Amino acid sequence: MQHRRNSSRLFARNRVPITVPFSKLLQSKGTTVLLTAALFLPVVAAPSLLQAQQLIASNSPDVSSTESTSLALPDAPSAVVDPQSGPTPAPIPPQQTDNPDAVSANGTQQTKRVLGIVPNFRSVSAGTKLPPLSPKQKFILAGKDTFDYSSLFVAGIQAGFSMNSKSYPEFHQGVDGYARYYWHTLADTASENFMVGGAGPIIFHQDNRFYTLGHGGFRKRTFYAVTRVLVTRQDSGKQMFNFSEVMGSGAAAGLSTVYYPKQYQTWTKVGQKWLTSDLIDCFNFFWKEYWPDVNKKLFHTD
Repeated sequence: MQHRRNSSRLFARNRVPITVPFSKLLQSKGTTVLLTAALFLPVVAAPSLLQAQQLIASNSPDVSSTESTSLALPDAPSAVVDPQSGPTPAPIPPQQTDNPDAVSANGTQQTKRVLGIVPNFRSVSAGTKLPPLSPKQKFILAGKDTFDYSSLFVAGIQAGFSMNSKSYPEFHQGVDGYARYYWHTLADTASENFMVGGAGPIIFHQDNRFYTLGHGGFRKRTFYAVTRVLVTRQDSGKQMFNFSEVMGSGAAAGLSTVYYPKQYQTWTKVGQKWLTSDLIDCFNFFWKEYWPDVNKKLFHTD
């Protein structure tokens, strides 16, 4: 008995130096642990999301029936029940074609540019089903968005707003300061486009194009558009968690630490840029969804 008590005291004395430093280590690394968990959360949650989508799809054999309307995938024509009362446009029947400039059945069309200026090369008209792109074609498409003349112009406007608000005081003002803002904006745009629209779709075998829904009420179409940040198509046409967007924008945000001042090379700054990129893409999908309708209304005669 005396031997056991001595052993217990010895264990208690030896245990303290091990546990106390470890608890301090957890406290000092708390932020890093949380950010790492946030980074890998989409990867862990994606299989469950995908499995739920596949289960929903298997329980909805007839897309035209009322039951399947409430169970269809978000990318399907009847994905979300329109909460608004009154009649809504009928679903657009999909048409298999090799023409990326095809006009949808309701007469709307995604144009290569918005208002003749803003690039819109990755948008597909509603009801159009295109063949998958090769890795080379995906990179070319990302390059078009990056090096288009309008992208250089838009980057100039963004740099001007950033300098006016003194987003990065270290860049200073004047011509030299504007030049620093400008090339940093171009670098951010290029890394974002190639990670999200090029490398990501190739690695995860995903389609880097935006397929317009084109029918339903405002809430239904808006929900569909903004959720394309999380849901996309595989090259096979099936639904999949949008690893290209989520992981690609995170990789681009991390890459920015190479060319930004040291005080912006923190987990917090990277996380803010990561989240901002995804929110901006939500807005991009939103206006791309409605652009064909606006274009038909304003610039075409029925």
